[in-house]
Amino acid sequence: MMGLIRKGRGRARGSGFFVTWDVDSRDRASANRLRYFIFGRRTRNVHGEYEYRGFVWKEGVRYLARSAVFVLPYRLEEIIRFLRKNGIDYEAEPAVFG
Repeated sequence: MMGLIRKGRGRARGSGFFVTWDVDSRDRASANRLRYFIFGRRTRNVHGEYEYRGFVWKEGVRYLARSAVFVLPYRLEEIIRFLRKNGIDYEAEPAVFG
């Protein structure tokens, strides 16, 4: 994960939001949906390989730690929509990251 943290350093700076979430790890379906949304996944079959780059790889998003990201204002609605749709408890607080 440190590689992901280092790569994100230049992608999101300035005024934005610190977003944290809490998902019950016993709810495997929700935990997996969240993991795929946040980090992405790669699948391979006889037709080739498909890679979905997760939310943390997008411009305006910076991965900070387990269950925490910093997002610029134009990315906030995207993550909140996902978290609400999946019934995942979250907090979004204004923050400045420099």
